[in-house]
Amino acid sequence: MVTTDGSDQPKTRSALITGAAGGLGTAIADALAPTHTLLLAGRPSDRLDALAARLGAPTWPLDLADPDSIESAAEVLTDLDVLIHNAGVAYPGRVAESSAEEWRATFEVNVVGAVALTLALLPALRSARGQVVFVNSGAGIKASAGLASYSASKFALRSFADSLRADEPDLRVTSVHPGRIDTEMQRDLIAYEERDYVPEQFLSPATVAAMVANAVNAPADAHVHEIVVRPR
Repeated sequence: MVTTDGSDQPKTRSALITGAAGGLGTAIADALAPTHTLLLAGRPSDRLDALAARLGAPTWPLDLADPDSIESAAEVLTDLDVLIHNAGVAYPGRVAESSAEEWRATFEVNVVGAVALTLALLPALRSARGQVVFVNSGAGIKASAGLASYSASKFALRSFADSLRADEPDLRVTSVHPGRIDTEMQRDLIAYEERDYVPEQFLSPATVAAMVANAVNAPADAHVHEIVVRPR
């Protein structure tokens, strides 16, 4: 796919970003807009429409908890260079406070949805010798108290990324494990912990987006397997 943005610089690679309307998704879109033709995936919303209008990029209706939505979103995509899994859900709660329904809902989006979308887009990614980026979490390396189902889902997502990398050697597969980020999800977690929210304690979405963009734009002979970034 080759397009231009009105400048003299062609955009020769395409990138689909899930959860594009969120704070981190928007930051990733901003970071990749200069170099990629973007597909902004997510549930329809005013925020997604506003981002699409600002960047001149199409929206891609997608609900990772709905198999029909995944199939519809993927069936017309025959050309894709980069798939960025950014969408996710979290239900704060320790093990004894959690419910089986919350575990199912968490895994449906964070794991099963990500797997289903990857499988649906695998032919296009193979054709492009493309890249899949999983925005994981520090909770995918070390379980976090109060995030039982979320941590488990992120461990599973990391394992899927490792398996995809091993089974699809023509693809570049990157897991990004940031620490806590200044987002709405973080505000919900801090409220659950009954603490004051101090944005300066967390990574900015732009910082994490820059890490993602660095991996995506790495030279062709480089394969970034994993990125771990924490607040200073």
